[in-house]
Amino acid sequence: MKRGGLVVFPTETVYGIGADATNTAAIKRLNKYKMRPLGKPYSVAVADQRMAEEYVELNETAKNLYMKFLPGPMTVVSKLKSQNSNQIQKSKLQIAPGVASEMGTLGVRIPDYQLVLEIVKKLGSPITATSANASYKKRPYKIADILDNISVKQKNLIDLVIDAGELPHREPSTVIDTTMDDPTTLRQGEIVLSAKREVLSRSEENTQNTAKELWHKYEKHAGQRAIVFALEGEMGAGKTQFTKGLARALGVTDEVVSPTFNLQLNYQLPITSSENARFASNFQANFNNQITKSKIFSHMDAWRMQTPDELDQLGLAGIIHDKSIIAIEWADRVADTIRKYNDEAIIIWVKIRYGKKKNEREISWGVL
Repeated sequence: MKRGGLVVFPTETVYGIGADATNTAAIKRLNKYKMRPLGKPYSVAVADQRMAEEYVELNETAKNLYMKFLPGPMTVVSKLKSQNSNQIQKSKLQIAPGVASEMGTLGVRIPDYQLVLEIVKKLGSPITATSANASYKKRPYKIADILDNISVKQKNLIDLVIDAGELPHREPSTVIDTTMDDPTTLRQGEIVLSAKREVLSRSEENTQNTAKELWHKYEKHAGQRAIVFALEGEMGAGKTQFTKGLARALGVTDEVVSPTFNLQLNYQLPITSSENARFASNFQANFNNQITKSKIFSHMDAWRMQTPDELDQLGLAGIIHDKSIIAIEWADRVADTIRKYNDEAIIIWVKIRYGKKKNEREISWGVL
């Protein structure tokens, strides 16, 4: 790692691939291996909270999570310290370009795995804490999961493999954003921070308003990552009504209808509308004022899909890469395909059930 090499190593969750997070050449090498989309950040592993505070600003929320859950399978996203600040100048090296997000945030974890901690301590700087699989490939619980799913070119980029046999099949780390006052779960993993939330809707308007309120919880991440609302529920339960409320919250004025026969309907986001001023503000900040007409709200319906692959054929990967907003009805039919994008998108699973009375709907959600 000191020479800029890539090392595959076991962790308490999956096999990871590590590079010196302060070495620009090493990160470029890692990008080639991961075939990483531009602008997609890495999380890093540190030895302890003291090392973390050399690179990021920990607010009280973050400090509480460190104290309660770390070391362990949790990644805490915090604001990166200014590269020109006295604090960062005192640290040994700066985080290399491409590791932190474009918004100046960095995900940090302290693994509960002695080997990784020893590597970080001896290196004296953070290492990348990304899974060793190529993007969108299966989770690597054994070395064969990695080597059987990458090209010869990718294999040649690996300098060392530490094989600890097949690891327990655990979930990846839970990712929590602490950059705002209200912490947000970006990915639910091995640690379940909070239970699902649930409301009782008594009308179509209630269902639409629930969608609007749920959007406001996640809109601060608009432009940083794609946001997917994966909708489950029986025919007529209210998935399209929920989507109408979501579209209204986004400022879409076109009529929103079920795309059952079209499979997909896209709506341009009117990010300059007064109704959507707060959303526009987020995009302006997150895209450095380079807002394009390509930002869309994509409404998909999996009811008539014969195979989950049809979701990808509709261009889901590109829409997610563009960091757009997506609602998918009948998401349970294509759940495995949706979950492939857990690392790149915030995926909120919404379940709508019939209530005891005719007009009642029980709506629950969670980042799973």
